Amino acid sequence: MKRINILLAILALGVLTSCEKFFTLTPNYEVPVDNLYHTAQDFDIAVVGCYSKLQGQVNYYTELCEYRSDNMFLSAPTAGTQDRYDIDQFKDKPSNGILEEAWANFNNGVYRCNMVLDRIDGADFDEALKNQYKGEAMFLRAFTYFNMYRIWGGVPTTRKVVTVAESLTIGRSSEEDMYNFIAGDLEDIVEGAWLPATYGKDGEGRATLGAAKALLAKVYLTFGKYQEAATLLQSMIGTYELLPNVADVFDAANENNKEIIFAVRFNKEVPGEGHGAWFSIANLSDDSGRTAILNDVYEANDARKAMIEYQKVDGVNVYLMKKFFDQRDATNKNYGNDQIVLRYADVLLMYAEALNEVAYSSDQQSEAMKALNAVHTRAGLAPLDIADLPNQDAFRRAICKERQLEFPYEGHRWFDVVRMGYAIEFAAAEGHTIQEYQFVYPIPNTELERINNTQLLWQNPNY
Repeated sequence: MKRINILLAILALGVLTSCEKFFTLTPNYEVPVDNLYHTAQDFDIAVVGCYSKLQGQVNYYTELCEYRSDNMFLSAPTAGTQDRYDIDQFKDKPSNGILEEAWANFNNGVYRCNMVLDRIDGADFDEALKNQYKGEAMFLRAFTYFNMYRIWGGVPTTRKVVTVAESLTIGRSSEEDMYNFIAGDLEDIVEGAWLPATYGKDGEGRATLGAAKALLAKVYLTFGKYQEAATLLQSMIGTYELLPNVADVFDAANENNKEIIFAVRFNKEVPGEGHGAWFSIANLSDDSGRTAILNDVYEANDARKAMIEYQKVDGVNVYLMKKFFDQRDATNKNYGNDQIVLRYADVLLMYAEALNEVAYSSDQQSEAMKALNAVHTRAGLAPLDIADLPNQDAFRRAICKERQLEFPYEGHRWFDVVRMGYAIEFAAAEGHTIQEYQFVYPIPNTELERINNTQLLWQNPNY
């Protein structure tokens, strides 16, 4: 990917992180903010600043999704893991530091996107490029609000940069408003074809039209718009590929392959652009936090089982999960594999889910069954037989299981079981008795105290 130094974006957006994996520009340390947001280059830098925020959000996929689910557990808290333990045990409180950090991080990401969208219509450069930058900022804003919705339900939303005083007057959005905001932006991108289907080598990692479609389909599924999801996903069948060997999807030397639709990108060779070791242990005998439920779900010959085993990193006393394996950079002492957000296996399983929700089919050759089996057989398994899935719930459960087999540690599991209606049942299998209000998290106390108006921002029930 073409690299970038986004010091200009830092000045323009008042942010603290960079993302050199997206562009390369000559650094300029003395550019006043008032001189930015005029040229195409200015907006290019600003949009990259929007992408860079995603790097700091990767840990929430683990903390707020995997630990919440039946994939991971924490047997006991330590001095630095009490908040994680509370999340894992469904004992989270409004004072939870992970939730406070997530809320602030997500809203800063929205702020960056709104900075671009507020100014871009007044700029004078190529309209097609302008639409691309608008599409990228809207995609990233929609993705951010979608994550916030899945974590907290309705949250305060804004389409423009607001002052501190204005922010204190914005209340929580309703379910309908959240849907209209998130789906509406993505529909505008898709219908207007504001994003390209592909980029050249210099644009790798930027959001594509396919990424907008896949995210919109996930939004449709989450809000119960099954026919809309099925229609949209059908248009994506065949536009990406399942790699024959699932291990190749996650190979750090094979990033941006034909199965990847959107990923958060990292670069270990650039200072500040790599990351620490994900899902690491010091010895193979260490507790990895994996549940017995996840261990037991795999058949012995399932190729995906090996992906959650551990492999030693050369030169250091660290073992990494093979799915997230990378060699450590000798100079910067960090890792650079990407965090995959959307991939074609997800599209196929969402398609099967949407079709089944519209109408169950007992046909072995149905489109839903073919999509499900495409993912299942890629793992080296015999095709599923529709005779073993005799009704809609059985088919739904097969999809849910396939998603657990396919996507562990990728930040899907908790949202999947909530969406598909199995959260209470699967939590019970792990030993937790939960209620529906725990499908979302408590609003952070820091935000409730800042707004100090329960007519605008109120706590989720029972917290």
